[in-house]
Amino acid sequence: MSENATCRLEKDLLGTLEVPSDAYYGIQTLRAVHNFRLTGVPLSHYPKLVVALAMVKQAAADANRELGYLSPAKHAAISEACRRITAGEFHEQFVVDMIQGGAGTSTNMNANEVIANLGLEAMGHAKGDYHQLHPNNDVNMAQSTNDAYPTAIRLGLLLGHETLLGSLERLCQSFAAKGEAFAQVLKMGRTQLQDAVPMTLGQEFQAFANTLGEDLQHLRRFAPELLLEVNLGGTAIGTGINAHPRYQAIAVQRLAEISGHPLRPAPDLIEATSDMGSFVLFSGMLKRLAVKLSKICNDLRLLSSGPRTGINEINLPARQPGSSIMPGKVNPVIPEAVNQVAFEVIGNDLALTLAAEGGQLQLNVMEPLIAYKLFDSIRLLHRAMEMLREHCIDGITANEARCRELVESSIGLITALNPYIGYENSTRIAREALLSGRGVLELVREEGLLDDAMLADILRPENMIAPRLVPLKD
Repeated sequence: MSENATCRLEKDLLGTLEVPSDAYYGIQTLRAVHNFRLTGVPLSHYPKLVVALAMVKQAAADANRELGYLSPAKHAAISEACRRITAGEFHEQFVVDMIQGGAGTSTNMNANEVIANLGLEAMGHAKGDYHQLHPNNDVNMAQSTNDAYPTAIRLGLLLGHETLLGSLERLCQSFAAKGEAFAQVLKMGRTQLQDAVPMTLGQEFQAFANTLGEDLQHLRRFAPELLLEVNLGGTAIGTGINAHPRYQAIAVQRLAEISGHPLRPAPDLIEATSDMGSFVLFSGMLKRLAVKLSKICNDLRLLSSGPRTGINEINLPARQPGSSIMPGKVNPVIPEAVNQVAFEVIGNDLALTLAAEGGQLQLNVMEPLIAYKLFDSIRLLHRAMEMLREHCIDGITANEARCRELVESSIGLITALNPYIGYENSTRIAREALLSGRGVLELVREEGLLDDAMLADILRPENMIAPRLVPLKD
């Protein structure tokens, strides 16, 4: 290894390369940077994944030290490097593209090289002086990419899970608050974009809160269970070659202690090394959340449509001018953006599904795409839900008079009268109202089918938005 003012020379299987002298990564990372110029999204874009990689390396070093294979000095150097990365330092050194060939080997070596070079500096040696502390021999001891990398993916998802849950919980609370605020606002419910029966705007918003709340509970309860089982200790294909018989138990226990998550060894390491089923299920849960968010945003855009020629039952906060040619136009840009995030997450799920299916034999080499899509979906959903809550839901107001006007002018109101005047009368009144343009209540009063007192009782909001059936007359 030689060094000049700007570069150091490193060697690997394929020859030598000049590595920037201030870089903590090494030659294998540099080759991957040259090879994989794809998404432009480096590992550092997802800090939880970088932290998880450092935690895995720390747990491995602890196990190897306890088993007597790693010297105290090397263990201390690796531990200090991992501590600093876990604390958020040097993340910019994780430069490999998220999509890469090699089943994640480039990611694993990026971590190994950064930790080795940080450790070398802690030991008082120059970066690249690998005979003192080696990325493969020491940092990667008793590991393969095929067990360290998937373990880090699982742990990284667990570390970021609470952030996703927090944004979803706050959004549910925001919808629920609007449900309470709009509890007395009577409006017309709609099915198939046609008038149906009355409800309250509060019921509509509470339903939004409840449907997202279901996903919150599912993600809180089931998602961790999908990710807690790790294959660390399986090394290349799950047989544990090049690891001590006790290594797996010690390393996984230490990783659980370091991370604060109750990780456990997979019972069949060969199966766990090749199977991506838990990622498929987890992605499916994220897709379900995305679908629900998109449907809700469709509803918000419809309910706020107009303002003069649409439904216009609610007002969305005005966020920006809506047109370069139409003065005064304001568009529902926040729900529109969430729709597009949802489409991206749905696409991520399809790409991940294909990647999970695309594995062969004892390894799935498409795991980098799986990791990329999962971390991307979580990041997008978190940001979209925060945006939706802060810039839209919290500022929604109701057009109560407009809601009442639409109820009273709707032919669908006849459904509330049906138990009192009968289906035949109701059908005739509805048809006449449709043809003449007159109101349902006007026609019922004109024909004397119900008196004003009875109509007032029927049309009380609490009597139209909950189960109520009149007794049969003799």
